[in-house]
Amino acid sequence: MTASQLGNRIGVSQPRALAIEKAEAKGSLTLRSLERAALALDCRLVYAFLPRKSLEDIVLDRAALLAKKHFARARHTMALEAQSVDRTDEAVQFERLVCHLAAHAGSRLWDQE
Repeated sequence: MTASQLGNRIGVSQPRALAIEKAEAKGSLTLRSLERAALALDCRLVYAFLPRKSLEDIVLDRAALLAKKHFARARHTMALEAQSVDRTDEAVQFERLVCHLAAHAGSRLWDQE
């Protein structure tokens, strides 16, 4: 389809159709322009975020990040007091905390720390 034909279909001039194509190439095309073009072309515009991982993996990754921060703070405090925790026990507790955060933190999981 030529720019002139596209312009006719979406009800704009040929130069405007070219401008729309250029905006698309630059990544600056507005949703409103896309919606108008979709309607004129008898299409439906779908605008969506598609996660790269499963929601479960996203939540577990976030819970693990927060657990690492928690353990780093605890490890620092313990070192100041000349105390240490067995690494195997720490790993078990880490996994428990990750599971707990993933299951019970709710929206707090996404708070900034």
